[in-house]
Amino acid sequence: MKKTRRKIPKTRMINRDGGSNVLRIGASNYRWRDPYHLLLTLCWYKTLGLISLSYILANALFALAYLAGGDGIENARPGNFLDAFFFSVQTMASIGYGAMYPKTVYANILVTIESLLGLIGLAMATGLMFARFSLPKARVMFSHVAVITPYNDMPALMLRVANERQNWILEAQVRVTLVRSEITKEGDVMRRFYDMSLLRSHSPLFALSWTIMHPIDESSPLYGVSPEEMAEDGMEVVITLTGLDETVSQTIHARHSYVAEEILWNMRFVDILSKTQDGRRSINYSRFHDVMPIED
Repeated sequence: MKKTRRKIPKTRMINRDGGSNVLRIGASNYRWRDPYHLLLTLCWYKTLGLISLSYILANALFALAYLAGGDGIENARPGNFLDAFFFSVQTMASIGYGAMYPKTVYANILVTIESLLGLIGLAMATGLMFARFSLPKARVMFSHVAVITPYNDMPALMLRVANERQNWILEAQVRVTLVRSEITKEGDVMRRFYDMSLLRSHSPLFALSWTIMHPIDESSPLYGVSPEEMAEDGMEVVITLTGLDETVSQTIHARHSYVAEEILWNMRFVDILSKTQDGRRSINYSRFHDVMPIED
């Protein structure tokens, strides 16, 4: 009897936008329970929009509180929301133009509370902006595809990484892992992780380009694997790179992944290193992702 193979759905473990490609069902919305981490991970326009919205809402609430106390603001039109709102803005920002000022005990109490909250809010917003600017970010470029090509009479998985900054990444280390779906004898589908040995996994000075190579020998998890099997088993090659940024003296990291469709067989990368007429080395980043077929 012919043995049928259970089809495994194609998935990508890591999103290219920085998140995990996992749908969390039944879990609480943990992001809103960790607001500091949320504000650090939101994109800039969402962060600025959230801060602006919070600022406007806070002043609107204080404006309503001033109006609830009656005519407590000198030179403001009684019951006018805009006058109360702009007085709140002046109070929270400690502007103090002098045209409007509190004239009742109730209004002075609100001014005291709002001034304190304004100082706390300013300190938190300043700290958040500084934390976001000071976060170490790696500017590491990965090739769009990986290739499987002969190397020293042996097939090898190759991919490119490059440092986009004009500085050094010290003690750079890279790790490559194969993620694949396997079916147990009981019929359960599990995602397995296999470390892939590299010809060179460490670079003391990473400045330009680095071709990462994994020999596909008998000990390799890719040994004997065909392109069709890679697609059927939902294989994914995950790369993580860490190092010390020379400029800021902080550890940086980058990661990327390749699914079966992004691993090209019997192809090789186009050479991007050359020398100028005056003997200096040059690297052509415009062809960083280019590949070409292997000539027989």
